[in-house]
Amino acid sequence: MRRLLPHDTNLGWTPYAWLIYIVPFALTPFLDEQQNNPASYALYALTVCFFVYLYLRSYWVRGRQLTFVAAATVALGLLFWPISYGAGAFFIYASGMIALLESPKWAVRGVIAIALITIADALILQREIWHAAWPVVFVLIVGGINIHYSQVGRANARLRLAQDEVAHMAKLAERERIARDLHDLLGHTLSLVILKSELASKLADRDPERSREEIRDVERIAREALAEVRAAVSGYRTSGLVAEVQHAKITLTTAGVRLETDVTTRKIPPAHEAVLCLALREAVTNIVRHSGARNAQLTIGCTDDACTLAIADDGRGGNAPFGSGLSGMRERVDILGGTFTRSGSSGTTLTVTLPLNVTSMQERSA
Repeated sequence: MRRLLPHDTNLGWTPYAWLIYIVPFALTPFLDEQQNNPASYALYALTVCFFVYLYLRSYWVRGRQLTFVAAATVALGLLFWPISYGAGAFFIYASGMIALLESPKWAVRGVIAIALITIADALILQREIWHAAWPVVFVLIVGGINIHYSQVGRANARLRLAQDEVAHMAKLAERERIARDLHDLLGHTLSLVILKSELASKLADRDPERSREEIRDVERIAREALAEVRAAVSGYRTSGLVAEVQHAKITLTTAGVRLETDVTTRKIPPAHEAVLCLALREAVTNIVRHSGARNAQLTIGCTDDACTLAIADDGRGGNAPFGSGLSGMRERVDILGGTFTRSGSSGTTLTVTLPLNVTSMQERSA
């Protein structure tokens, strides 16, 4: 069964309450002795039913159909106002309907047109000022109020749509962020597991004890990876920049790459430290997987204005298109207003610079 009114929490029961203004018209045959007869009862009953249909219909239709409904309501006013003072309410209802047009310009024109029609009809019928004034005044008042609230309602609807879109985009961004974080966490760890597993396999025959040590390292790394994934889910992505540098040393040493470090650390915002840690992980993973390097150098330095991480290797270099890891790194750096550069002319050098807000850092420390 179809609803009488569209589902709208802003409407509630109030549209039914506004039907009270048609009561004086409906009571006309009972109050006017000249119309107190069965034929008038039937005519007014049918008219009220037709009007109620038009009234409810006005909440469902828009555009041209709404204009037709308002015009039909005005026609009822023109038809019955000569014989019923209460028929002036039809002009008011029509004004409230036409005010719902989506274009404010046409809504205002419609209200003014109905007001002019009401005035012209009052002059033709030679209505007394008190009988003519109330429909005209309320046509303008009700029409203006409805125009205002209909526009406010549409603005709120657009705002809700925008908020829903923002929420949707935020969810997508969060999914992408989680995907990047898992890529950085697991890519780094699984690369190390593969290296140690291959080494353990090669040593199994000629050095069983060393092979067992490598397998134990694989178990330890796997447990650490599990803890890191749990920490990532809990919102703690890394255990600190110093610890990440140690992980980088272990990983590169296992892969046969000698790492030199020049690290000067200081307290920096957690978001900045997390980005630097993940950038270092991604860089180390790329050195192990793709560079063919034998030596690497890591430099980390922080001033009051910025913190810079640079890691260079003597591998094959090149400027291949960014993969998902480097793209994710650049996105994280961009979010914090930093810069990310890659040079592949002599080996590969990745440089990440993040600006630091001294005031905000002091506030965090306090």
